[in-house]
Amino acid sequence: MPLKLKPPRKGKTPNYSIRGTYLGVHVDRTAGTADKAVAERLRKAIQKSIERGEYQKPATVEPPREPTFADAALAYLKAGGAPNYIERIIKDQSAHSLRDKKLAEIDQIAIDNAARAVYPDAPSTTLNRQFYTPVSAILKHAGIERKIKRPKGWRGSKATSWLDPEPAFAVIREAFAIEPEFGLLCLTLLYTGMRLSDPLRARVRDLRLGMALLYVPDTKNGDPRPVHLPPILVEAFKAQPPRQARPRKANGIRLIDGQAGRSRTSAGVPWLDRPADEKLFRFCKGGRLYDLLDQAMTRAGVSFPKRQGAFHLFCHTYGTWMTHYGELDTYGLTRTGRWKDPDSADRYRHTIASPEARRADLLPVPMSKQERKAANAD
Repeated sequence: MPLKLKPPRKGKTPNYSIRGTYLGVHVDRTAGTADKAVAERLRKAIQKSIERGEYQKPATVEPPREPTFADAALAYLKAGGAPNYIERIIKDQSAHSLRDKKLAEIDQIAIDNAARAVYPDAPSTTLNRQFYTPVSAILKHAGIERKIKRPKGWRGSKATSWLDPEPAFAVIREAFAIEPEFGLLCLTLLYTGMRLSDPLRARVRDLRLGMALLYVPDTKNGDPRPVHLPPILVEAFKAQPPRQARPRKANGIRLIDGQAGRSRTSAGVPWLDRPADEKLFRFCKGGRLYDLLDQAMTRAGVSFPKRQGAFHLFCHTYGTWMTHYGELDTYGLTRTGRWKDPDSADRYRHTIASPEARRADLLPVPMSKQERKAANAD
């Protein structure tokens, strides 16, 4: 059966098609033209090439596969994206899993359902940090700039606790009394606002007292931060005494629990003369360190609810003092480098009354007895 020409189909294709089976070879292809004479010449040429055994079907091009969320996540990680929390999102096998969804199908409803499938009982703050934030980063890296609505309450409470100067100074005094190096750590947190992990990861080489600077190469925000050291801190670092070695047990001597143990690194060496690669502070983030802070706060007579009374209290105090005494607004706080997001720094705006609220000082008030007498006399 010879090959036949099929005319153009309105709304389908403007070109002729060549279809049929000739000498056992099936042909179904476009002629690529709306000119019947040209299409006919191509039909005859195809028949002759089949007779010679030379005809080859046009190569079919597979349509590109639409990328999935898993593809986008892999590309994001290969580009150096933060891996935090992504594994749990990818391993989700629920009906709402994002893993195999095409990127074009991922909308707000899909994200919300997947978030609750991965973290069914998590509070909004956890959902935002461990699901919405990494998902948003992956989609943005894939070129999808869709604005993602975060779960209600994702910012947490804006209520902020801080220390007034006298209680803060009392806590610092007690911290130095417990141990000089612990006191210096607390003083550093109070006057820089750093997260606890930042000074604990710092090395001696990162301290540049001549520049009044502590360079933090890797912060939680992912950006390096040059931390300014006020004069009180510079002097405290210079005055820091060497670490004391732990006492050793001897015959007939009973040591207090906790006194003995492994000798402290660089004990007896001037504090600023230690090796450059050594940790700036010897502490590790853990229960023992938090116990020291509880002890200092108890001795100072300072008490806060457990969630508000940890080391982050120093950060809130720094932000509040920079607002009260440093007279910084939200933009100014962000420019210190401590906060990357203005929304995070904005909480300290709520620790002072706004200029508009202070206009209440101008409202009329009742006259005192003396004022009334003076008015009546006039």
